Amino acid sequence: MTSLNLEALFQSKIDEETKIEPKDWMPDAYRKTLIRQISQHAHSEIVGMLPEGNWITRAPSLRRKLILLAKVQDEAGHGLYLYSAAETLGANRDDLVQQLLSGKAKYSSIFNYPTLNWADIGAIGWLVDGAAIMNQVMLTRTSYGPYARAMVRICKEESFHQRQGYEIMIAMAKGSPEQKAMAQDAINRWWWPSLMMFGPKDAESSHSDQALKWKIKRKTNDELRQQFVDVTVPQAEYLGLTVPDPDLRWNEEKGSYDFGEIDWEEFWSVVKGNGPCNKQRLQARNKAYEDGAWVREAASAHAAKKEQRKLEPQLATKAA
Repeated sequence: MTSLNLEALFQSKIDEETKIEPKDWMPDAYRKTLIRQISQHAHSEIVGMLPEGNWITRAPSLRRKLILLAKVQDEAGHGLYLYSAAETLGANRDDLVQQLLSGKAKYSSIFNYPTLNWADIGAIGWLVDGAAIMNQVMLTRTSYGPYARAMVRICKEESFHQRQGYEIMIAMAKGSPEQKAMAQDAINRWWWPSLMMFGPKDAESSHSDQALKWKIKRKTNDELRQQFVDVTVPQAEYLGLTVPDPDLRWNEEKGSYDFGEIDWEEFWSVVKGNGPCNKQRLQARNKAYEDGAWVREAASAHAAKKEQRKLEPQLATKAA
């Protein structure tokens, strides 16, 4: 069968909503696109542990501490699911990790902003995880089977994360004037970076059209961003907080909100490594990797010993 016929068959399966599985034929560009997207997603989950992890010891109650611990643990698990999904495409996990540690690989720009106080933990859960859910619910229907199946569990856990964050914001918005001011300050700082999470404008997204054709993505960056604004603004109003966008207004004709222009210069600066915490995040990940070397060595030694024990009876039989 010619490559043109294979590509036509491949596209017909996608058009028919048949999942592509690891052993199926796929174009090299499809495989490379998925490895790039899934690995960046995995990196984002792993780096995403850092802004919240440093608040575990400073949570205001034991209950809050336990919830935050569970959330950070979930994020580690999400990274592992996604690295495993990338491996089904032939990617090497060690190579992917090294790309992250060297700064070659990208991850979500949102995690390069600092968490200054406890209200930021609420804003991350509400806004950042809320934006993530908009992206990830769509991915439960992505065309690549292992990725879609991993996203089902991830989305369930992300929904818990979003509710956890919104609960914190409710408590602070209904608390003392100082607490409400902290909540407002947090939304002021996290609103625009959350909108940036959906990526560049559709007109500037080099991968969008092909990803839509292959049904890796189901909606464009701008469609998802609009959906997030429409869902989140009423939630802010319920809290009695103000979205920091003077251009935000309801558009009766289109049935959704108009909102201001993102600072794309800031977006690209953070993506290129010049955000408030880019260097700090990579330093933390490299330190964790170095500190965990003994665990990897012990696991490798154990696996080798286990394999040797499996072979011992066979070697003994051959020797006899």
